[in-house]
Amino acid sequence: MSNRYAVILAAGQGTRMKSKLYKVLHPVCGKPMVQHVVDQVSKLNIKEVVTITGHGAEMVEEQLGSSIKYALQEEQLGTAHAVMQARELLEGKEGITIVVCGDTPLIKHETMEALFKHHEELSAKATILTAHAENPLGYGRVIRNDVGMVEKIVEHKDASEQERKIKEINTGTYCFDNKALFEALNKVTNDNVQGEYYLPDVIEILKSEGEVVTAYQTADFEETLGVNDRVALSQAETFMKKRINEEHMRNGVTIIDPSNTYIGADVKIGSDTVLYPGTILSGNTLIGSDCVIGPQTEISDCQIGNQTVIRQSAAYDSHIGSQVNIGPFAHIRPQSDIHDEVKIGNFVEVKKSVFGKGSKASHLSYIGDAEIGKDVNLGCGSITVNYDGKNKYLTKIEDGVFIGCNSNLVAPVTIGEGAYVAAGSTITEDVPGEALSIARARQVNKENYTQKFNK
Repeated sequence: MSNRYAVILAAGQGTRMKSKLYKVLHPVCGKPMVQHVVDQVSKLNIKEVVTITGHGAEMVEEQLGSSIKYALQEEQLGTAHAVMQARELLEGKEGITIVVCGDTPLIKHETMEALFKHHEELSAKATILTAHAENPLGYGRVIRNDVGMVEKIVEHKDASEQERKIKEINTGTYCFDNKALFEALNKVTNDNVQGEYYLPDVIEILKSEGEVVTAYQTADFEETLGVNDRVALSQAETFMKKRINEEHMRNGVTIIDPSNTYIGADVKIGSDTVLYPGTILSGNTLIGSDCVIGPQTEISDCQIGNQTVIRQSAAYDSHIGSQVNIGPFAHIRPQSDIHDEVKIGNFVEVKKSVFGKGSKASHLSYIGDAEIGKDVNLGCGSITVNYDGKNKYLTKIEDGVFIGCNSNLVAPVTIGEGAYVAAGSTITEDVPGEALSIARARQVNKENYTQKFNK
């Protein structure tokens, strides 16, 4: 197998997006477009990846990291000019280079692999990735000869009426013999209306030199979609969402209503888990088997065990164990660690807290900056008072504690193992293990008070 290289074009600002965010950084299913492309390229046997940056170069490099190389296109003078920026890194090397746009988030590594193989099998100097478009308006047409080799690429505006009837279009992804690519790039001119250097001109140069130029047609037009505005971005989101959902369903996940279920590209879900409508899963979320998620539930960057139920709730950047029951209308804030068999009920908020196995907060509680042991019961309206206006403090509740309803635990405070806190108490001092703590004013009844008051 020949050495393989990749050039990813990510220099454009994307003025039609009408956004402060650079085009290739706009997310599709929670991941920037260019990251989708890089992730797919990384699944190929590529020796060296070069990303061409321009507008927003620092942000693109921060997103993609140091595992790939970068070349800066200071002026955007066309696609051929962009590829030329990789000259110092790639020129003269033996092998095959794939050129792919950073705004084509749907392209699959399987398609790029098939493009490489087609290129190698035909000993071509250039191979164009094409697709069949039912409505090819605006696309360059690929003109083949009688034996299927590429004669030329004709832009829509330059095509004859007969050529416009052709539905095989140029997707903008190519494979080139690396040496031939950079030799031809030196011959590309900007003698055109836009005054730019176009990569398709390399095809014409190689053809004029008698080199083999061929095309490989992908069966899936959708994956070749280039995103240039918000309309195309929404289309890419729809196609990617469908692809992701179908993959999970084929892997044994039940999605009740795929059109109203949103799963990020990096989410992993175990078999026999059921997702109800309105579920949004994002980030590096990992969900185990036999879970029930939703309806109307948002989970981001969480690790969730098996047989856990989360309904009408939100959870972020937390670990949630197995056989946990959360919701409805609960909020799990970042850095929470919910152990197995815990119940977090309706209108309970948990923030940066540990819940030991079998513990419960069934209703209307705020638990922040707390360490809660095993088999603890937090009654309705229990509050850890963790903030004094400047600093946060820890509440520690040991195993087997029972906290009565409407209790305030003013941190820093420790409730010892097996202790009871009476309902309505405000606890400001540590409670020893096995003790009953009552911290409320004694009840006083003033008889006939309302009669005097009304007079």
